[in-house]
Amino acid sequence: MKRALVTGGSGAIGAAVCRALAADGLHVVIHANSRLDAAEALASGIRAEGGSAGAVCFDVADATAASAALEKLLQDGAIQVLVNNAGIHHDGILAGMSQEQWHSVIDVSLNGFFNVTQPLLLPMLRTRWGRIINMSSIAGVTGNRGQANYAAAKAGLIGASKSLAQEVASRGVTVNAVAPGIIASPMIKDAFPAEAINSLVPMKRAGQPEEVAALVSFLASDKAAYISGQVISINGAMA
Repeated sequence: MKRALVTGGSGAIGAAVCRALAADGLHVVIHANSRLDAAEALASGIRAEGGSAGAVCFDVADATAASAALEKLLQDGAIQVLVNNAGIHHDGILAGMSQEQWHSVIDVSLNGFFNVTQPLLLPMLRTRWGRIINMSSIAGVTGNRGQANYAAAKAGLIGASKSLAQEVASRGVTVNAVAPGIIASPMIKDAFPAEAINSLVPMKRAGQPEEVAALVSFLASDKAAYISGQVISINGAMA
């Protein structure tokens, strides 16, 4: 049974991805930064439905903590599907943005990608099969006012995905970025009321986490073996 790790796996999109990968027959390791109880509850629900799942807790921005946690995971074998989904917002216009706002967002989304991906690469490459899917954002493609930090982190993931894809292509490993637009979750309720979504999204609705998960599921499958180094937007025709 192939093993998958989903960082930020207890959030709305992360949880949908975990369920989809478990339904595909993978053992899913659900990562949480601090909400281990939520990750464990999700894992329990997946197991109750006949899937295979476990939970792990560490700060992706802490290289030492990430390395220690991943070393333990690798004792049970390589992680062959990695979904770098962990990310945070700390919005503000750049002229008034603090050092903490800038660095915290970069640390989780971009440095977190390195801290998690780098230790898992060689074991994955040795299996000669792997899928790395990095969760970017429409902000990383088009930019967004008040989100220079978030857009920089998500654009950085796109560049890293394209570069890493070239490095690992000969070993049967694909690397792609997924760039969601407005996706329904508790986080967007205040930021994007219905009238704003109607104005911004040509499809006149928010996307569903399960729709993003279906795309990730496809990219993690054998059917997507020749897709690598790509940025795939899922945003209801916003761009």
